[in-house]
Amino acid sequence: MGYRLHDAIARLAASVVRCFRGGAVPFREDPTGFAARAGGAKPVTEPAPWIEDRWSRDPARVRSIVLVLHGGQARSPTTVRRWPQVSYLRMVPFARLLHRRAGERGMSVRILRYRYRGWDEPQRHPVQDARWALTQLRDQHPDASIVLLGHSMGGRAALRVADHPAVTAVCALAPWTLDGEPVHQLAGRSVLIAHGDREHMTDPQLSYRFAVRAKQVTSRVCRFDVLGDGHAMLRRAHDWSELAARFVEAELGLRKPDPLIEDAMHRPAPEGLRVPLPTMTRDRGWR
Repeated sequence: MGYRLHDAIARLAASVVRCFRGGAVPFREDPTGFAARAGGAKPVTEPAPWIEDRWSRDPARVRSIVLVLHGGQARSPTTVRRWPQVSYLRMVPFARLLHRRAGERGMSVRILRYRYRGWDEPQRHPVQDARWALTQLRDQHPDASIVLLGHSMGGRAALRVADHPAVTAVCALAPWTLDGEPVHQLAGRSVLIAHGDREHMTDPQLSYRFAVRAKQVTSRVCRFDVLGDGHAMLRRAHDWSELAARFVEAELGLRKPDPLIEDAMHRPAPEGLRVPLPTMTRDRGWR
């Protein structure tokens, strides 16, 4: 366990270095209508959402899209700065794995960079940004199906915008959900939720109760308990990544459905919503 944790932390640190060297800058003169402009005055540069395309490809070859939504804070007026935050960096390995496994089969992986770090009720900035991103992607690739992959606050945003016509499925990892969170937007979508049992940031019981309500509007809902891990998803990093990748690939028709996931989907509540996630073996089987 100690070696696996050390290895996961090392990989995350390496991602930080690569991102810093890459100099990703999520600030732009706003071309999208988010920036306020004073009449007759010099244009004001405001933070604008940005869809990061790390592995750009010929648009004509894009047949499906994964939009990755990272975490943030409940309230924070702070704009997203030049250097990426840890919540963003944690999702880069998920995006890289998906690209590596299915990028040559027409799947494009994009990461949404928000304007602000906070959810900031009632503005819900990540929801606004995610809807903007989905509209942009739909305009660019009108025939592509989109799966949302979100962590923490990004998981909550992904679940909120699932009603976009291009979205077919949502994978929410350690999502920040509350009692009373709407579920009607999930009708007709496939939903996978996974949550660790050593959480100190988001509540696994709330995501379970959310899944129970979601099961009433769409039959394709499953939820996994990732025993022994917490919000950072580092102790069992490989298991989290493999679960998400198998779900995403199957929902986009790029692999056969994983038996573990399909069995959970077909189980009634609460059986299919409290499934202990097995450990991934070296031969890529669940144990």
